[in-house]
Amino acid sequence: MKELDTSGYSCPEPVIMTKKALKDSPEGLDVTVDNRASKENVTRYTTALGYSVRTEEGKGCWILHIAR
Repeated sequence: MKELDTSGYSCPEPVIMTKKALKDSPEGLDVTVDNRASKENVTRYTTALGYSVRTEEGKGCWILHIAR
């Protein structure tokens, strides 16, 4: 599965980066975010598109496993 690291970016940039990455990998991807707002916004955006999101908490970040 494709991986996307959005650490260091604040919203809306992680959502925009996720949108672009999903065009290349429409079946899903793993997105790393480092702030709660990005976690919530990327999750909200992708679930609105019909994806399921499983969140894994790491050290100072979250990995969002986004899949169809």
